[in-house]
Amino acid sequence: QVQLVESGGGLVQAGGSLRLSCAASGSIFSTNAMGWYHQAPGKQRELVATITSGGNTNYADSVKGRFTISRDNAKNTVHLQMNSLKPDDTGLYYCNTNPPYSPRWYGVEYWGKGTLVTVSS
Repeated sequence: QVQLVESGGGLVQAGGSLRLSCAASGSIFSTNAMGWYHQAPGKQRELVATITSGGNTNYADSVKGRFTISRDNAKNTVHLQMNSLKPDDTGLYYCNTNPPYSPRWYGVEYWGKGTLVTVSS
């Protein structure tokens, strides 16, 4: 069974913190690099944090120093610790491989439902 299930979103005041989690099926997680993607209202989805199977991380400039991505290879989970949140961080957050998982049998990129983060000013 293929799955990407994100959780942990919510409503938080600016300056607050949230911790997002993602459970991925083994076929997706495997030895792939994983990432967290952010889709702000009315905008395209963008990659904000990545982590390789070996633990090397990379961040978009907009979140560098505030967000931390981690993974548990034994549990096929990926997390995103979000600190010092800003209203611009509002939107849906998705996890996926980097680049996004695109199985031939599915025809297009496979995405979970995401988890909604709302940061109030």
